[in-house]
Amino acid sequence: MRRLRISAISYLNTAPLMWDFEHGEAGRDFDISYTLPSACARELEAGTADIGIIPAAAYTRIPDLVVIPDVAIASRRPVRSILLVSKVPVEKICTVALDTSSMTSVALTKVLFEKWLGGGREFSSAEPHIDKMLATHDAGLLIGDPALQVDCSRYVTLDLAEEWIRYTGKPFVFAFWAVREAALHETEYLQDLAAVFQNSRDHGLEPATLDHIAREWGPRLGLAEASVRSYLTDNIYYKFDPACLEGLRLFYRYAAEVGALPSAPEIRFADAIKPCIAQ
Repeated sequence: MRRLRISAISYLNTAPLMWDFEHGEAGRDFDISYTLPSACARELEAGTADIGIIPAAAYTRIPDLVVIPDVAIASRRPVRSILLVSKVPVEKICTVALDTSSMTSVALTKVLFEKWLGGGREFSSAEPHIDKMLATHDAGLLIGDPALQVDCSRYVTLDLAEEWIRYTGKPFVFAFWAVREAALHETEYLQDLAAVFQNSRDHGLEPATLDHIAREWGPRLGLAEASVRSYLTDNIYYKFDPACLEGLRLFYRYAAEVGALPSAPEIRFADAIKPCIAQ
């Protein structure tokens, strides 16, 4: 019997989620690889990964997924790492370059424009390099670590989580752990998978762990350790609570209404996700 394959995201905001897999015993039970959010979703869809931190948008496109409960990458306030960066005032934006790394932030950008910021913008995909984006577009969408490194004093910037919360009053869910249902029948019983991922999150948010992450990631991103720590504790919300679920359902509804995503299936959680023993 094989081990479950995890496709994870190589961004700062996933460091607490991956703590036990990288520093504890959990990693011994899985095969782990790192990629971008959009590629993570493609691996789940192709069956080359069994578990992935998928962008919320991917759940609308990949059938037969089960969501690990209580763990998410969400925000209840400005998120800092999902930015619309513009060289002109927002009302004068005509063309937007969209970071190819994320399906969810692309859909959120389109929802914000169509619902509240004014429609009729022209969108195109681009690699996440802000200078190149703004050489040919009025604005560019950046996510993750590249967004954290932007000098916001040079541009007009919109924090997309902040804008969503301003207009809806609800948190925004960017990503969560999902499991291919078929994979649960292809491996021997390990343990309660939900607890494995929840415990890793909890251990990753302990004060000593956050200090470690800040020391490691600060120099890597050119950020002060205090900035890294505040991002992980103040800007990112790692629980999938009822308010987050309400926000996610509203996002799915709006995204379908403006044609940014297909209609989403009902979100299927499992309080205890346990692989079946093959007979």
